[in-house]
Amino acid sequence: MLKNNVISKKAIISPLLMLAAMWLGYFLQLQGFFESCFGAIIPLLPEGLLGIITSPLLHGNLDHLVGNSIPIAILMFLLYQFYPLVANKVFILGWLATGLLVWLLPPIDFMTGEYLYTCTIGASGVVYVLAFFLFFSGIFRWNMKLLTISLLVVLYYGSLVWGMLPEELFYNLQEPSKIAWQAHLAGAVVGVILAFIFKKVGDKKKKYIWEFPNYYSEKDDKLWQEYKENHPDDFMELPYKKRDDIWEHLDELRRK
Repeated sequence: MLKNNVISKKAIISPLLMLAAMWLGYFLQLQGFFESCFGAIIPLLPEGLLGIITSPLLHGNLDHLVGNSIPIAILMFLLYQFYPLVANKVFILGWLATGLLVWLLPPIDFMTGEYLYTCTIGASGVVYVLAFFLFFSGIFRWNMKLLTISLLVVLYYGSLVWGMLPEELFYNLQEPSKIAWQAHLAGAVVGVILAFIFKKVGDKKKKYIWEFPNYYSEKDDKLWQEYKENHPDDFMELPYKKRDDIWEHLDELRRK
């Protein structure tokens, strides 16, 4: 499945750089550099615009950070290994578009309809971008190698679809859920859109020669032409035997 059985350097370096940035961001949080909602996405408020850039690098606790680090590493490796021509565009556009979409969504409680002052942090939105891009890109391109990647993603991360819905739909919570389903939903939508936009860039479904109409041409067959030149006797016209006409033997048959 790997191109020429070689792992791309970017497929190793890019996830490591992202992980380093995420863990550095968490370290700075522990040092008090990102207190309160500073650096988070705060919907529809100007002070929340910074979060479009910084929020994926910030996390609420160590479990939150570890929970995002593993899928980020795996999905970024798959992205940069199998989609090298669009990997940077998908990653950067997905990051920014997801953050902007979260910022534009009205911060309203799903169950009560009340306005909520929400602060969204974490790389889960980017995780959803990568997962949905990898899944749908394989389908849109209908390339067997990339479809295998799609199946791997849905096998290991198929449960991500439930994170796109408010937790209140499944449980009776005493307080609003801290899971940012808006970021998950935004990431999924952006991932599908990017998969469609870049479906014609890079690996696509291979179309073999026999799938084209009238694919065979004797003039293009060099081996056939060489054989005809080297064995002309094989192509001499054979003696033609005239087909018997039964009506010519009618009198002879009557005598019998």
